[in-house]
Amino acid sequence: MITAAIPSPTTSVWHVLGLPVRAYALCIVLGIVAALYILEYRMRSRGVARWASLDIAVWAVPFGIVGARIYHLITSPQDYFGAGGDPIRAFYIWEGGLGIWGAVIGGALGAYIGCRQLGLPFALVADSLAVGLPVAQGIGRLGNWFNNELYGKVTTLPWGLEVHDMDRSNPGHATVIDGQAVTLPDLYHPTFLYELIWDLGVALLVWLADRKFKFGRGRAFALYVMAYTAGRAWIEMLRVDEANHFFGVRLNVFTAIVLFLLALIYFLVVRGPRAYVVPDDAPETLPEPAAGSDVSQVDVTGDGEQPARAPKGYQVVSHHRFEEYRKTGILPPETPQDMAEEIAAGGHPLEPADPAGPAGVGEAVLATGAAAGTGPDGSSGGDVDVETQRKNDER
Repeated sequence: MITAAIPSPTTSVWHVLGLPVRAYALCIVLGIVAALYILEYRMRSRGVARWASLDIAVWAVPFGIVGARIYHLITSPQDYFGAGGDPIRAFYIWEGGLGIWGAVIGGALGAYIGCRQLGLPFALVADSLAVGLPVAQGIGRLGNWFNNELYGKVTTLPWGLEVHDMDRSNPGHATVIDGQAVTLPDLYHPTFLYELIWDLGVALLVWLADRKFKFGRGRAFALYVMAYTAGRAWIEMLRVDEANHFFGVRLNVFTAIVLFLLALIYFLVVRGPRAYVVPDDAPETLPEPAAGSDVSQVDVTGDGEQPARAPKGYQVVSHHRFEEYRKTGILPPETPQDMAEEIAAGGHPLEPADPAGPAGVGEAVLATGAAAGTGPDGSSGGDVDVETQRKNDER
């Protein structure tokens, strides 16, 4: 005898002033808002100007929606093309059918375009988004609950999900007989809930790990991909909705495994500290005081707030220089150690012939020291090094 179950809504569409308001769309919008709020907070803590997240969202959100739909059409073409298909329904995104893999790829492309326009390092934005994105995914899964879709196999667990038979002639509403909404005969695994909980756990994991290790160069985003795909693989195997299979296994399971391995390789191979940015035109010296005045015009309140005016571009700086700039409004001189950290964080685009090249922090310090005329042992190079080099060349 079943004594407990998770109920499902009987309605997922409401009409306001004659216009349909869909729960699925509301959940997606709420997820986007939550992700943008978290993205904004994390980007500001790295030096990005206020509301730059909105400039990126203008590109990332539509690209993500289009990418999500394209992925769904590629992996489930039978519903739209070929015998019995209805091609025009490919544009009916309100009916569902958005693939998260396509959303991430499309959104990343849009975010990259936005970063290029703002002059921001793409990896900085990706790492900043790594906490908000799983939160958005978790909120979005509530839309599947309203739609009574994407549930799992039959279960007798006390958290089994009641699923309604949705009326195909009245989309967004359960079939009603004798005034009662019709439910399917069994209870099912609430895979939407499993993924919601998993997504929030992923967000917490990435936030805690990034707070401790201060990931850079996109490694926080790689950690998100690994954590999310690990959960998506086992949750996907519980689902019973129609899907294309490969060797008897749902295609999305293979996708999750491949993306997990790629993210793992990236996480292990790519190294570098967290990137911090300041405006390209950040002042490096105190401005000259106005004539007849002995009051500095530089704000040194140290409140850490970013200027209201968005800069035309950004430069990557070390954590030390970033903190000094936030306190004083003046960017301190760059030391070899600062430059080494900035190169490792993805700053200082180098020419192919630059001796630092792809070197790590230690090699970069030596390279910058040599360029400044200082040998590896700390002694001055000067004319002795030039003469030695001339003699070597003659040999």
